[in-house]
Amino acid sequence: MNRRNRTLIVLAVAVLLASAASYMVYRAISRMPVREIEVATVYVAVAAENLPMGTRIAKEHVKVIGWPADSPVEGSFASPEDVLNRGLIQPVATNEPLTESKLAPIEAGAGLPPSITPGMRALSVKVNEVIGVAGFTVPGTRVDLLVTLRDGASSITRAVVSNIQVLTAGTRYDVEQAKAGNAIPSSVVTLLVTPEDAELITLAQSAGAIMLVLRNPMDTAPTETKGARMGSLLGAPAPAPVIRAIGGQRRAVTPKPAAPVKPAVYDVEMFRAGKRAVEVVENGGSKGGK
Repeated sequence: MNRRNRTLIVLAVAVLLASAASYMVYRAISRMPVREIEVATVYVAVAAENLPMGTRIAKEHVKVIGWPADSPVEGSFASPEDVLNRGLIQPVATNEPLTESKLAPIEAGAGLPPSITPGMRALSVKVNEVIGVAGFTVPGTRVDLLVTLRDGASSITRAVVSNIQVLTAGTRYDVEQAKAGNAIPSSVVTLLVTPEDAELITLAQSAGAIMLVLRNPMDTAPTETKGARMGSLLGAPAPAPVIRAIGGQRRAVTPKPAAPVKPAVYDVEMFRAGKRAVEVVENGGSKGGK
């Protein structure tokens, strides 16, 4: 038997032995009983569906699931009865635990009022698709409020309040329609403001036109500008026409721009070595000699 045949026989035997060994190991593992490790769990009340801010918790909004006992949720509830008839002060997603920090006090009720931070106020402003930044002013976003006061050439636009949190977008009816799957454009935006800012915004709405400007939520620096006036937008005004009598009729004539003032020219007479010379001086500088 030559060397080549011996090599092929050795390889074939090695493959057969490896296959047989693999099969035996597979059979041995498959016959091993399955071991189930019991994990200690506790019951936690979670949201059964997506719940917007202001929702009054009802029985159909809550379900109870098992939660690992070694990773407890702080402020959670084990029984659905502990969260019923309480209002949400922030949105909750499906299967998200309902905690004390997300619920209004028992006596506070539901709706928007419990979500207003102490010392702050909720103020609604009327908007359209343009003022409301094309519908991107959703709850949780932050905006600046600009006002435009019109008075001819003295018109001005300026940011009066900056970094305002949007509480809700749309009326209560709009929110209910949105939950039903209907696309409703927001006509009202409710802002979380201080009492002083509420006065400024109310005055701005009554005195001029307002506009919301969307900003990055990570940008918390106050907006400080001098405002934009009509003069800075259009440049210097054109000269006003002058009324003159021409041919017995009164006509408006645009005055021509004033001609540039020619510099003063002086002749300075000088005597050098008995010789007379005249030098022309313009605005203190020499121009030439005569």
